[in-house]
Amino acid sequence: MASNLFDDLPDVLRQVRTKPLFVMRLDVRRLQVVGATPGAYRRVGVVPGGLFEGERLSGEVLDGGSDWQAVRSDGSTTLDVRLVLKTTDDALIGMTYRGIRRGPADVIARLEKGEPVDPASYYFRIAPLFETEAPRYAWLNGVIAVGLGHRLAEGPVYSVFEVL
Repeated sequence: MASNLFDDLPDVLRQVRTKPLFVMRLDVRRLQVVGATPGAYRRVGVVPGGLFEGERLSGEVLDGGSDWQAVRSDGSTTLDVRLVLKTTDDALIGMTYRGIRRGPADVIARLEKGEPVDPASYYFRIAPLFETEAPRYAWLNGVIAVGLGHRLAEGPVYSVFEVL
């Protein structure tokens, strides 16, 4: 009988372990709608600011970030985001992430209108990467992270976790 590859794995490879990194709230201006491009229905959210708080780092999201969104034919939205974080001790950290938000059409329609929706009623995940020259935060340069998102009327809120 053939062995199951999963059964042969050491315990450390059987599950993903994470550690909380921070919670981040973004302010997003009204979307700039580029429209139905050849690739997807494109929109851009300009990020004028926000906040992030965690045990190991906290601070503000600086003005100038952007969230390039592609609404796909299945109704899901992919995200391509670039932000600059400024910690409470003045270090600058570049944060980029790709993500996806999808769910039942009626839930997504309510989200788009800015109505309150239960975050358990749809899927919203991101995969952040970081870069900085600040010695205190250099450990972030080697971190893969995941985030769970929730869209509010004024912008998204993410719980971001370091993948261990």
